Amino acid sequence: MAWLILLVAGVFEVAWAVGLKYTNGLTRLWPSVFTVAGGFVSFFLLAQAAKTLPIGTAYAVWTGMGAVGTAALGIVLFDEARDWLRLACIALIVVGIAGLKLGTPR
Repeated sequence: MAWLILLVAGVFEVAWAVGLKYTNGLTRLWPSVFTVAGGFVSFFLLAQAAKTLPIGTAYAVWTGMGAVGTAALGIVLFDEARDWLRLACIALIVVGIAGLKLGTPR
């Protein structure tokens, strides 16, 4: 269950990070409200998952999911660079996340 909670926390991590782009420096009310709320939910869920999972693993997976998801949505939504080196580095983060998951005892 902790891994599922961490997965949802990662989704909210991506949501608030991408939301920052829409807040215009936290000057637009509703995008800012949703972004801050997403950050709170993400952090809260990370704390819940960390009750069971090792904190180093939980935090690394959470930030990795945020980095990969935000980079992927940046490419899709904001036409950010998609050169081979950037994609390869994103793939390395994914491999690291998978390794942490596989190397963590139940």
